[in-house]
Amino acid sequence: MKEKKKSVAMFLVPSLMGIFLFMIPIRYGANGLFDPEGDMTIIVKIIADNLKTIVGYQNVAMLCAIVLTISAIMSLLGLFKPKFMMKSSMLKECFVCAPVWVIIRMVGAGSVWLTFLFGEGFGGMENQSKFVEVVAGADQGGIALDLIIGLVFVFFIASYLLPLLTDFGLLEYVGARLTKYMRPLFGVPGRAAVDCITSWIGDGTLGVMLTNTQYLNGFYSAREAAIIATLFSAVSITFSLVVLSQVGLTHMFGVFYLIVCLVGIVCAVICPRIYPLRKKKNSYLVEGHRMPDSLPEGYKSSHQYGMDLAVKRVESSGSVSEFFLSGTKNCVTMWFSILPTVMAIGTLALILANYTPIFEWLGLPFYPLLNLLGVPDAYAASGTMVVGFTDMFTPSILISGCADAMTRFIVAVISITQVLFLDEVGGLILSSKIPINIFELFVIFLERTIISILVVVPIAHLLF
Repeated sequence: MKEKKKSVAMFLVPSLMGIFLFMIPIRYGANGLFDPEGDMTIIVKIIADNLKTIVGYQNVAMLCAIVLTISAIMSLLGLFKPKFMMKSSMLKECFVCAPVWVIIRMVGAGSVWLTFLFGEGFGGMENQSKFVEVVAGADQGGIALDLIIGLVFVFFIASYLLPLLTDFGLLEYVGARLTKYMRPLFGVPGRAAVDCITSWIGDGTLGVMLTNTQYLNGFYSAREAAIIATLFSAVSITFSLVVLSQVGLTHMFGVFYLIVCLVGIVCAVICPRIYPLRKKKNSYLVEGHRMPDSLPEGYKSSHQYGMDLAVKRVESSGSVSEFFLSGTKNCVTMWFSILPTVMAIGTLALILANYTPIFEWLGLPFYPLLNLLGVPDAYAASGTMVVGFTDMFTPSILISGCADAMTRFIVAVISITQVLFLDEVGGLILSSKIPINIFELFVIFLERTIISILVVVPIAHLLF
C-alpha cells in the first residue's frame, strides 16, 4: 500500500508541476508575476525570456550563428557517414540527413551570418549589395533571426521540463479519460488533449515538440502525429491579442478568441477525414503503446484505468541521470536540426512574400469566394489569404490600413486559424520527424483557410 501511495504521489506531483509550468496562463509584466498590467503567458516562456535577457540579444544571436554553422558543417560531413557519427545515436540523429536538408541547413547558416553581420541592429546596411539587403533585411532575415533567438531558450527549457508532462503518467491518465471523446471526433487518442492545451495556452512550438516526442516514443501513429501537429497546434493567446491589436480591434478579443476556438474545432473535425491526412498510415515507430479505444475488461471506470496506466508509467520511468540525458538529447536535436530549418525556410519565404507578387497571385482564387460571401474590400482581403503561409503577422499588417472593420476582423481571425506559417510552426513540423512534407502542409493550410472563411464570415456579418 505504501508503494502504491508513493507511485501515486510520483504521478501527481511532477504532473501538477508540468501543468503549472506549461498550461496555466498568468500575467507577467514590468512588476513581475501576476502584474495586472502584464501580458498573459506561461512560466516556461517567462523563464526562457529572462534567460535571453540575461545572456543578451547579441550574445544569443552569436550562439545561433555558431549552432547553425556547426549544423551545416557536420551535416555536410554526415553525407559521407563517418564511423564516429554512425556509432553515436545523438550525432546520427542530428547530422545524418538527406542532401536536401543539408542544403537547407547551409542556407540557414549563410542567412544567419549575413543577418548577424549586416542586419539592422547588428553591423548595419550601409553600402551593402542588394543581395545582402534582401537576405539580411529587417523584414526577412531579421524576422527569422528574431524567431530563432526566441526559440533557443524555449527549446532548452522545454527539453528538460517537458518530461514532467510526458514521463510521469499525465498523458496516460488524460488519454484514458478522453479517448472515448477524442477518437470519434478527431481520430486521435485522448492524450492529444494535452498537446492541444499546451499549444493554445502556451505556444504552438511547444505543442509540436510534445507531439514529435510522443510520435518518436510510439504513443502516436504517423497519422495521429500528423493530425495533432497540423490541427492541434495553435497560436498562443498572447500573440493572438497582438494580432488583434494590429488591426485596431482589441476591444473584441473575447468574441474573437471564441471564434478562433470554434474554427479550430471545426478544422480538427473535418481535416482528418480528407486528403492528405486521411491517407496517412496508422503505423507506429514503436509498437505496443497504442491506447485502446474502449475501457478494457477488469476496470470499472476510465478514472481507475487512467490511474493504473499512470502508476505503471511512473514505475517504468528512468533514473534522474536518464532524465537529464534525455533532455540534453532533445535540446541538441532541436538546436541543430530545427533552428537551421526555421532560419532558412523563414528567410526564403519572407523574401518571396516581400519581393515578389507570388502570394498575392496565389490569393486571387479566394477573391470570388470572399466577394460571394459579401466581404467588404474582398480584393484586399484575398491578397492576405496565402501570405500567412510564410508568416502569421504579415496578413494583419497588410490589412491594417483597410477602412472596413469587418474585413480587418475576418483577416485577423483567419491569420490565427491558418497557424501553419513556415517561419515557426510549419517550419518546426517540416524539420521534425512527423511525416508531413511541404506540399501536404500547404494543402492543409489551404483547407484550414477555406474552412476559416466559411465559418468566420457569416459570424462577422452578425457582429458588424
